Amino acid sequence: MEHKITALRVQKRNPNRVNVYLDGSFAFGLSRIVAAWLRVGQTLSDEKIASLQAEETREAAYQAALRYLNFRPRSEAELRSKLEGKGFDASVIDATLHRLIEEGLVRDDRFARAWAESRSLSRPRSRRLIAFELRQKGISEENIQQAVADLEDSELAYQAGLRYARRLKNMDFATFQRRLAGFLQRRGFAYGTVVTTVRRIWDEMQATHDTMT
Repeated sequence: MEHKITALRVQKRNPNRVNVYLDGSFAFGLSRIVAAWLRVGQTLSDEKIASLQAEETREAAYQAALRYLNFRPRSEAELRSKLEGKGFDASVIDATLHRLIEEGLVRDDRFARAWAESRSLSRPRSRRLIAFELRQKGISEENIQQAVADLEDSELAYQAGLRYARRLKNMDFATFQRRLAGFLQRRGFAYGTVVTTVRRIWDEMQATHDTMT
């Protein structure tokens, strides 16, 4: 069955959407990018209308994904979960992720490297804990291992410990050791790394104190 477009009106509350009127009555709304080729007087078959609405759904999923990405980078699995929560069908989600990957907007290898670098610089923790976080985000083991390959637990523990040790000035060694060791263990570092790091930072703090007195 054929239907004639009798009006195309930009929505007042959302200028990025267009109301489509068929045969004198409101039929449905479309995003402007989907409705761009439509003209008043044009006829649409039922099949074409279904195709437009399917395209609208795919565009809605794509725009939703872009909003999530604008907030912060996300893994493929994270985006899939978000879009599932929005109620999109699996086929629409697959098409959306494929498009984002083709456009270079979603790349799990790049995401994993950026996550590992951010963690090591802003909130240092062990390689094991960083890898665990990436697994929770659905990153493949291959991408995880590449992301953490250049990280050294000894240096990560030292950087994390230095920051925390500023809170522990003027404490005796036993208290200093207990509190700093507990902090480093919570950051995922192994016992041997913790012991070495605590002693290193304590000795450096004592040496600094001696030179100032």
